[in-house]
Amino acid sequence: MGIALTKVSLISESKKRCEKLGIDPRGVPSFSTFLSEGDLNLKRAEYEEILSVINFFVHKMLELMKGIPLLILISDENGCILEMAGDEAIKSVVQQSGIQIGLVFNEQEAGTNSINLVLDHRQPIQLVGDEHFYEFLWSTACYSVPFQYTDISNLLGTITIMTTIDQHNPFLLAMLSTVVDSIERELLLKKQNRRLHILNQVVIETTRNGIMITDRDGNITEFNRFAEILTGAKKQDVMNKPIPDARTNDFIQEVLQTGKYYEDMEFILQPRTGQDEMVCLFDAFPIRDENMQVMGAFAQFRDITERYHTQKQINYLAYHDDLTGLPNRRFFTRHIDELLSHGVKENSIFAVMFLDLDSFKKINDTLGHNNGDVLLKLVAERLKTCCHAPNQLVSRMGGDEFTILVQEITDQTEAIHVAEKIIKAFEKPFAIDGYEFYITASIGIVFYPQDGTDVEMLMKNADIALYRMKDDGKNNYNIFKPLPDSSGIERLTLEHSIRKALHLDEFVLYYQPQIDILTGEIIGTEALIRWNHPTLGLVPPAKFIPIAEETGLIVPLGEWVLKTACLQNQIWKEKGFPPMSVSVNLSSRQFSKHDLVETIKEILLDTHIDPQYLELEITESMTMNVDVAIEVLGKLKELGIQICIDDFGTGYSNLYYLKLFSIDRLKIDQSFVRDIMTDSNDADIVATIIAMAHKLGIDVIAEGVETKDQLDFLRSQNCHEVQGFYYYPPLPAEQIERLLMKSAAMKTNLQG
Repeated sequence: MGIALTKVSLISESKKRCEKLGIDPRGVPSFSTFLSEGDLNLKRAEYEEILSVINFFVHKMLELMKGIPLLILISDENGCILEMAGDEAIKSVVQQSGIQIGLVFNEQEAGTNSINLVLDHRQPIQLVGDEHFYEFLWSTACYSVPFQYTDISNLLGTITIMTTIDQHNPFLLAMLSTVVDSIERELLLKKQNRRLHILNQVVIETTRNGIMITDRDGNITEFNRFAEILTGAKKQDVMNKPIPDARTNDFIQEVLQTGKYYEDMEFILQPRTGQDEMVCLFDAFPIRDENMQVMGAFAQFRDITERYHTQKQINYLAYHDDLTGLPNRRFFTRHIDELLSHGVKENSIFAVMFLDLDSFKKINDTLGHNNGDVLLKLVAERLKTCCHAPNQLVSRMGGDEFTILVQEITDQTEAIHVAEKIIKAFEKPFAIDGYEFYITASIGIVFYPQDGTDVEMLMKNADIALYRMKDDGKNNYNIFKPLPDSSGIERLTLEHSIRKALHLDEFVLYYQPQIDILTGEIIGTEALIRWNHPTLGLVPPAKFIPIAEETGLIVPLGEWVLKTACLQNQIWKEKGFPPMSVSVNLSSRQFSKHDLVETIKEILLDTHIDPQYLELEITESMTMNVDVAIEVLGKLKELGIQICIDDFGTGYSNLYYLKLFSIDRLKIDQSFVRDIMTDSNDADIVATIIAMAHKLGIDVIAEGVETKDQLDFLRSQNCHEVQGFYYYPPLPAEQIERLLMKSAAMKTNLQG
């Protein structure tokens, strides 16, 4: 007996096959197998009923998951795409890569993909990110499930969900499998019903549908066993009488009088006292004689109770947090929207509270994520205990952030009382894994309508109030107070956005090449941070760096820059490019941190970069405390790191200390370089700095070089390293890589 392959081995074997075929994972697939328009129309006609059933459920699923970018692909048993529905942005991306209706997927062209794996192995598969073979699919997550006629187990095709990788959730595969189960049951019912011919039905009593047949007057002539079960009526009591249920009888009378057809009407039935309700789909149509005259009516109830409850479960999961069972962000915002749309009672207000656990990250790091999840569940239970009144709603927004809605209050006192009750509740320790420990919470409070008249404004202001509380000492509540001017609000919004941007990976690094002007080669780069804000667009560093400095956010931001730059520099080295240094600016806040050296040591270990290829840029003002500067810079030098004085000449300078600090390089500020051709004082200063640096055995680099005249002047003064727009502006990592490849190719050609 062979052993079933695991998902990992299925993917691994597929990738090996693709590599043997010589497929380039960085390229775009060249698809060649498409059904002709005629063949596609024939195939879609063959699948017409199947597609109608699938589309019904897909529409329901997309409605439930509204707000999440999903693309649904339906293929036949050969991998031919028959339908695509859902998010237009994802659809546009996949269509640009050649994936479209009529395409027949095969591994030789599409690489490792979920559709072919499902067709080959007939089991649900999810591929996330780099589990795909082609790199253009690494930003996506795909979930595929096979579907079949369950009575004969013949494979009909696959249903696939595509979404962006940041939306990856294993729940999507479980949900899709549940939906496919419902589709298969519905397909089987449709298939069974086609086989039944009402006039010669031999096995009417064996069907699991409740069947009723009437004469032309509407009196029952056939009433099977399942009709008894579903309606609670006995056959002997209803034969030759009108249908006892008034609503069903009205439909039958309309069928008899007009010849109208009814299909898939949802009924909820209460069969007998004490039994659970049953949910059925009701069909009714006329029975005609050979002259096409109505001679009676046929009606059936199809039991879909299980499917109905599955849909309710899907709906529940879409609007509730799967960890704590609390309503989620979608439920919370929808609830407030409904509250606002139906109108708030006169003289009534409501409060929205944002709650965030203080130092939850430390708990997670200390106890582990599993215990962190246990803590979140305990917090949820404690919040439900505090906020159990009918006018109070607790939700989990994500992470360690919760919300509390307090409705129908006449003043702020009730909401404040709730906040105080919650803060008090957190004074009791939490017990996890045999240990007791304490954690506190911070709360931000806003009130409708004074702090906002829509969901977005209320949530934004509650968020601002929350983070103001965190900055003011935590473990308490804070009521939102608007700032007196719009610039202050913008600044506060920006401050909070910086916090979130760190978690949402909105920051990116650009790299400005540093050039040896004697050879024209790139000898290093300076890492420069950029922020792609989702609504404000590209926020210039000059706007957010001062706020980050003031609030202390520059410390985690600076650590991110340092680690990201080291990783990227190491990647370039591992790709075979000549080793070069990367320069990273240290902020004064970072420089004054007692654990700076340990932090940098950890980053060096994590990124595997050779310390000699990391250069830290500090400003002259950081060295004002000479004793501290000597100690810190000495420890950094022991690690093998290069030290550069940035913006040299613009601040405090002491030539003696330059030697004491073991400085490796001076960077001439661009304010001097800019005017060296027009201002003789600036030209003299630059020449003096270069000469002085050479005397001290210190390298020198000039920044802000924009013209050939500036370059020629610097060359004449024996300054051999520059950076500036004359050569290159700051560029994304992929563009730097192209420059390095071009340089390597030119070298090869010259040597050849």
